[in-house]
Order: sequence, then structure tokens, then C-alpha cells
Amino acid sequence: METTELKKQLKQQIVKFLNLTSVNPDEIKDDEPLFGEGLGLDSIDSIELIVLLNREYGITIEDPKEGRKILVDINTMVDYIEKNRTK
Repeated sequence: METTELKKQLKQQIVKFLNLTSVNPDEIKDDEPLFGEGLGLDSIDSIELIVLLNREYGITIEDPKEGRKILVDINTMVDYIEKNRTK
């Protein structure tokens, strides 16, 4: 799967998996922060994203510090998925 397609798929998965009913996946910018001022996700959402990465891409994140480096924005997540996916 090419990067652009993976970004689109990931945005759709995030909106569906986190039940972000007021967010259109197409409106999420690739470099928009997922937490805080950006998309506004919180620590509970970060756990859900880690579960999403495991379930959909076979990626296990055990170290919270590693998770903070990965769950920055769509670009960093897709980069990590492309390098580490097992599914």
C-alpha cells in the first residue's frame, strides 16, 4: 500500500475507532498534532491508538516513551507503520 493510501486509511480508522463523530477524516492534516491543540485527543485515546496499531498492523508498543514518539501526527504514525508492520 502506498503512503498516501495508508494515510487516508489510518485517518478513517482513527475516526471510526475513537468514535470521533464530529471529525471528517479528510479534514485531518497529515502534520496536525493528534494531542493537545491539534485533534485534541487525550491519554485514553493514546491507549486506543496503541490497540489500533496492534490490531490492524501487528505493531506492539510496550514502552510509553516510544508511544509518545510515534503518536505525534499522521505522518509519524504512517512512517512507523511502514517500517514495523507485520500485517
